[in-house]
Amino acid sequence: MTELLFRDDAYARTCEAKVVGVTPEGGVILDRTVCYAQGGGQPGDMGHLRHAGTDLPIANTVYAPDRTKVVHLVGAEAAARLSPGDPVEVVLDWERRFRRMRVHTALHLLSVVLPYPVTGGAIGDGDGRLDFDIPDAGLDKADLTDRMNALIARDAAVTERWITDEELDANPGLVKTMSVKPPRGTGRVRLVAIEGIDLQPCGGTHVRRTGEIGTVAITDIEKKGKQNRRVRLSLVD
Repeated sequence: MTELLFRDDAYARTCEAKVVGVTPEGGVILDRTVCYAQGGGQPGDMGHLRHAGTDLPIANTVYAPDRTKVVHLVGAEAAARLSPGDPVEVVLDWERRFRRMRVHTALHLLSVVLPYPVTGGAIGDGDGRLDFDIPDAGLDKADLTDRMNALIARDAAVTERWITDEELDANPGLVKTMSVKPPRGTGRVRLVAIEGIDLQPCGGTHVRRTGEIGTVAITDIEKKGKQNRRVRLSLVD
């Protein structure tokens, strides 16, 4: 298994690791990583692997089919330079990751401002969206923007804790997403808590306080079906 360092410290930017394997598609599997692997609407991290004085750019980070290993996609030519046991330094594209962390936490707040079942979502580099199972309720961009920024201004602490699968099953109301299920398979599920505001299962990366999100704007509200509204937000900066 690849040790997922980002689960315990989303602010870790580098780590030392060893190569476990190389895939024919140009992927490098490591024993540990700070790179988030694509999933739950959040893209995989980019950055580079540093080995023997050479930087090998990471185009994306994904899970292997068995979901226990993380694959860093560097291309077949670059991956061929590495062998199992080789030491590498993993260097994260931090500026890109931090924007995604801000957006991801903002989307959790959006699910509070609009307390409806979530049918989909996506996180970009400075923007994101959630799809809600909601009839046309006259949603107003300016009003939603004001309510979002009021929550952000509370500078609430964002923390994580773990519960068992059985505890989650006993509290189904914690799950807001209809299309994306909480990551399971280890017997425990990670909860992300925004102090006094929100609590829900999530395997993604988040800022430590809502104030780090900065000012956001609701940029669009789209009708995607009879009872499906897509709400987009962006970081103002």
